[in-house]
Amino acid sequence: MSDDVETITVSITADDETTDDVTVPAGLVDLVAEGDQTSAETVGDIVLLSFASRAHHMVHHGQGGDEDLEAQEERIMDLFEERFGVTFGEATGHQH
Repeated sequence: MSDDVETITVSITADDETTDDVTVPAGLVDLVAEGDQTSAETVGDIVLLSFASRAHHMVHHGQGGDEDLEAQEERIMDLFEERFGVTFGEATGHQH
């Protein structure tokens, strides 16, 4: 059954010129897209949300963070707010 689900492949290129492709169900991308977002924008939103969520968890719910990890978490939260126009806490309802 899962082989019948249409997929979409998104290519990722990093500043260091490495690349990777990620394949996800196209319907899932459509489901989480907001408005007329492109597939690339939607996947980009999910990537940023995932990094913000992971960083938040490591700093606030994990083993504790050192100064570098806390700085990384602060930076991803700034980038999150720049992209989405709200804080991570406002977006998720999870604030400390």
